[in-house]
Amino acid sequence: MENMVEDNSLDFFINKKIFITGHTGFKGSWLSYILDRNKSIVKGYSLSPNTNPSLFTKLKFSSQFTSVISNINDYSKLKEEIVSFSPDIIFHLAAQPLVIESYKEPRYTFDTNFTGTLNILEILREMDSKCACVFVTTDKVYYNDDTNNKFKEKDKLGGKDPYSASKAASEILINSYLNSYFLESNISIASVRAGNVIGGGDWSSYRLIPDIINSHINNIKLSIRYPNAVRPWQHVLEPLFGYLSLAKKLYLNKSNYSGAWNFGPEEDDIKAVRDVIKIAQDEGLSLDYSENKKIKFHESKFLSLDISKAKKTLLWKPKWNSETAIKKTIQWYLNFYKKNNTEKLMENDIKSYLKNE
Repeated sequence: MENMVEDNSLDFFINKKIFITGHTGFKGSWLSYILDRNKSIVKGYSLSPNTNPSLFTKLKFSSQFTSVISNINDYSKLKEEIVSFSPDIIFHLAAQPLVIESYKEPRYTFDTNFTGTLNILEILREMDSKCACVFVTTDKVYYNDDTNNKFKEKDKLGGKDPYSASKAASEILINSYLNSYFLESNISIASVRAGNVIGGGDWSSYRLIPDIINSHINNIKLSIRYPNAVRPWQHVLEPLFGYLSLAKKLYLNKSNYSGAWNFGPEEDDIKAVRDVIKIAQDEGLSLDYSENKKIKFHESKFLSLDISKAKKTLLWKPKWNSETAIKKTIQWYLNFYKKNNTEKLMENDIKSYLKNE
């Protein structure tokens, strides 16, 4: 398969064995596609895609790519697949990722997010070969009292909803294993906390831009939970290339790169939900929306990340501001529903991102 990703920073990953949990999800599909096209040897481990459409099922992968459909909490199967593969790098993305669903299914959320993380850590603990693992958590791991603070990696963890709590608990678990088992071993681990990730191909429930597109295409009123909620919106390519940069450095020099990392937009580049809707309207979408006051679940009003650590230490920084990310995401979906080729849409975004266009 042609190497579509023309970026020297990814040369490190050529022929590296990469194990990705949650590879059938939104971010997992993008990451798998980038690495597969970059000639990495990728094995994915995940449940079947649970959305229709599904980004993963619309992509074609090389003969080097292996997809294992199984549960992150099938410990024996997970261990068998990891040990037999002997990965250089693991990206752990498998999760129950929705706040509202976590209220409905708290046990399932903790089983998937916390116990799934524990399973990966236990397998790593018993491995002898060199391996770097990047655990993907969330920006919602912080104790958020809605005082408009920008969260740093060392800030207090919390979680008022089950999803956030399950991810914060996972962070404590990761830190415990790091200090208990991995300081002197061949295993290096880090956790990554990204903001509200957008981009083409996310059809999960309660996703703002897909809901905006659906409202526009089908001429139905858009229902918004919290129009004034402020979030650190960023295109999916931003954190993914941050994760890749971290994974490379973590593999080569664990002592300087273990621990937690924030990835988000610049501190002055956060927007409320109503701002996203306004950008969509400016892009020509016909939208009418109302606030859904029936939903009583708690969600934070303000969320922002301090990304100075990643900027200084990884030399990573956002390439697209939030408005550009929102516009590119909207255009991706509009082009998708015009029957444009999904892989071509992804390739165009990746090339544009790497050229900073």
